[in-house]
Amino acid sequence: MSKNPLSLKIASPYARALFSYSVEKNLLHQVTADFQNLEIFFNNTPELVKYLTNPIVSKKEKAEILSKTIKLKVNIDTFNFLMVLVNRDRINLIVSVISSYLDLVYETASIKMIEVTTAFPFNRSQKNTLVKKLKQITNAREIRLVINVDPNLIAGFLIKTKSKIVDFTIKSKLQNLAKHLDNVLDI
Repeated sequence: MSKNPLSLKIASPYARALFSYSVEKNLLHQVTADFQNLEIFFNNTPELVKYLTNPIVSKKEKAEILSKTIKLKVNIDTFNFLMVLVNRDRINLIVSVISSYLDLVYETASIKMIEVTTAFPFNRSQKNTLVKKLKQITNAREIRLVINVDPNLIAGFLIKTKSKIVDFTIKSKLQNLAKHLDNVLDI
């Protein structure tokens, strides 16, 4: 249940079909909320993910475990979609389907997902300033930040979007300086 390119390619038609269905039936907000919650749930329960991806486990057993764990917590249409994935032996793609679906929703709503890796956690003011600046740069209506803390960066932060990486870390500045000094000091 990784987000590898092949599984994303296979999951994409399922995500587009669910997106179209949820727009048509006016369920977009409910299904999107369910998928956002399921994304967190699956990230926090790797045992369930392993169980669902296990080819030895029968469709019936996978359907039962989803009924017991998820059925009462999601919209009936979301649950029925999960059962379609189980019946078609595609439940192993659920993480990729969720990712593709949420990407469609965010793209339609002009919401940009941006990953920020920082040496130290941002305070509220710094986070708000960064979001405001990113909105200006990307022309997005809303910015969703995923913030990771990595003390190895020494200081600064790294911004990743789907297509760009902007590096404001001290670690990279020091590495560039070291490369420059190696070239300059060659005799």
